[in-house]
Amino acid sequence: MLIRAAAFALALLTPAAALAQSAPPPREVAARAAKAIEDLYFDPARAGAIAADLRKEAAAGKYDRLTDPRDLATTLTDRLRQLDGHFSVTYDPGRRQPRPGPGPAGGPPPGPIAEDEAGEARIAYGFGRVEMLPGAIGYINMSAFADFASDDAPARRAADAALTLVSGADAVIIDLRFNGGGSPAMVGYLASAFTPRGAEIFNTFHSREGTESEAPATWYARPRTDAPVFILVSGRTGSAAESFPYTLQAAGRAVVVGEPTGGAANPGGPADLGDGFSIFISRGAPINPITRANWEGVGVKPDVAVPAAEALGRAHILALEAVLAKSPNGPFAQDSRWTLEALKAQAAAPVAYARGDYLGTYGPVSVIEEDGRMLIKRQGRPSWAVTALGGDVFFDTVTLARRAVFERDADGRVVALEVKGPTGPGARYRRD
Repeated sequence: MLIRAAAFALALLTPAAALAQSAPPPREVAARAAKAIEDLYFDPARAGAIAADLRKEAAAGKYDRLTDPRDLATTLTDRLRQLDGHFSVTYDPGRRQPRPGPGPAGGPPPGPIAEDEAGEARIAYGFGRVEMLPGAIGYINMSAFADFASDDAPARRAADAALTLVSGADAVIIDLRFNGGGSPAMVGYLASAFTPRGAEIFNTFHSREGTESEAPATWYARPRTDAPVFILVSGRTGSAAESFPYTLQAAGRAVVVGEPTGGAANPGGPADLGDGFSIFISRGAPINPITRANWEGVGVKPDVAVPAAEALGRAHILALEAVLAKSPNGPFAQDSRWTLEALKAQAAAPVAYARGDYLGTYGPVSVIEEDGRMLIKRQGRPSWAVTALGGDVFFDTVTLARRAVFERDADGRVVALEVKGPTGPGARYRRD
């Protein structure tokens, strides 16, 4: 009867009050966190100092008022993250036990990686979008660096598929602006896809147990060592997603575009504190063989600093410029050039033109105005919107490289329309 009464009384409490009654005192949680840091943090001397300060603060009652365990977890995270970008205390009374701690290299760093195969499959192993942008610029948008331990693992196969899709690209853009990190295995493997086999560019993780390199166990079979690479970053880019651009930037193999990254270099793993609490502790620190340093606390500094929202547009232009600089007279140079001109026109102020000059019928083709846009339409085919490039030249706002060129007679009247692509002859239509 007493047990039932106690359970009924607990049910009447607010959620915060119920959590406070079921959780251990803040001083005890802080003491458990201090012990875990002392035992596991990669730098023993620094671990002792961090643990001592945390115990001192707890003994002085700094955390006593945080009776809601969620508030305590947040406060401890904010306090510790000033010392290492990977420190994180979480509270979830219904959570599963954390995965076993990582090995010498820190194992999988934190990030939005699902804990099981089904979860990783739901996020496409981190490969959110893979496509060919106008001008044959490959684009890979990654939300996470999924872990894998064998060559036939699904995450490794997903990486191979993504790289195959952009294998014909003239340049590659890898978007990590919303990537919180993941596994060093994926970092090393993807980096090997753009660097010479055996290149000594990979970070070495230093831990209490020894050292371990981020170099891949198996190198990518067909690396693109000459294709320009651009990596997009932001303040939300963290951990392994910072290691990738840091490594390729230091090696002179990629141009980093966007905003400085989060500055969390030291990977690790979770430690169970009991009663629903867990703490993520760094177990290793990377050292790059070229810089002799890492990005902890400072982040990866972009080579081209632009607001994160503008990074893709800027990188697309930079990629096409790099392609043309490398091969100004190549077989597809006209496609690159026209696409680049269209992108720059989109980024600039709109070109003024007298729309009425162009509206009308040109044989099977009609030029119409709809919702403030000029459209070119042919019966039985989708219409396409065009934007003025200059003079009487317009470009397709989707494909960018397709153009509509209007011709005038000696009196200045528009008398014909030619639709043309960057390669081959166009189709000319006389105005009715």
